Amino acid sequence: MSMQQFAGGNERFIRRYEYEDSWVIAADVGLSEDEVDVDIVGSTAIVVADTGDRVTETEFELPAGGDADVAVRNGVLTITLTK
Repeated sequence: MSMQQFAGGNERFIRRYEYEDSWVIAADVGLSEDEVDVDIVGSTAIVVADTGDRVTETEFELPAGGDADVAVRNGVLTITLTK
């Protein structure tokens, strides 16, 4: 397994883990599943956060992979891509 970590302008962390058969991207969004919507278009993840009084959109590139599984648990967005 290898890991890379990035901090955005708001100091929220994004970590990317590489395993033999998958990539896992984990981002600290601090929101519930109902407040986050993720669309994957090609190799780009589009994350829309709607907190009721504010809507923000963030895009980031994903590693090359196959099917994607998206989950939000305890304020952490996880995208798992098969290789």
